[in-house]
Amino acid sequence: MVQKYFGLTCKKFREDKNISQENFALLIDMDRTYYASVEAGKRNISIQNIKKIVDGFGVPLSAFFETMENMKGKN
Repeated sequence: MVQKYFGLTCKKFREDKNISQENFALLIDMDRTYYASVEAGKRNISIQNIKKIVDGFGVPLSAFFETMENMKGKN
């Protein structure tokens, strides 16, 4: 379940930046198919990759996870 909400939160932040999955993956030096599977909630990723993704959004980890918790509350 946490993977699903992590992925939805990634998608929200990426779409807020108006950037494609492919371009975002290139920006953070991550394989596009791997990143797509993260957004789809199909990956249980490492803390290193979590940090890489969140840094790519330019937000603190705390803000990212606060957004994720808010999304969980809405569903």
